Amino acid sequence: MNKLKRELYRDPKRGKIAGVCAGLSDYFNMELWLVRILFITAVLLSGGPLFVVIYIACWFILDKKEPSLSQSTGKFDEIDPISVKFKVWQKGEPPRQALFDLKDRLTRLDNRIQSMETYVTSSEFTVSREINKL
Repeated sequence: MNKLKRELYRDPKRGKIAGVCAGLSDYFNMELWLVRILFITAVLLSGGPLFVVIYIACWFILDKKEPSLSQSTGKFDEIDPISVKFKVWQKGEPPRQALFDLKDRLTRLDNRIQSMETYVTSSEFTVSREINKL
């Protein structure tokens, strides 16, 4: 399996102060708001200065994220305007439609499981398995 090389960069375009939390969210593949909450919680619970010093050090040590070539426009953009949204609330899909889609997927999955169960419990499966044992 081919692993992509991940590097830690600051992302000032998405960041509030210096983009350190945005870079960490990219590196660890986490939501940006979650990284910010974890950082603020760490600052408050540790007494403050340690994590503030670490943040400032990362601000000076980490390089800025380089602009990437956008596939949609062919120009160098910081953020590709076309991105795939995996979560329901990111798609902008109404809750009823999301519920309908989930219900449809579960119905199809249930039908597949029922057909597999029907085959496994049939005499055809038993005969086929006995033939394969010979």
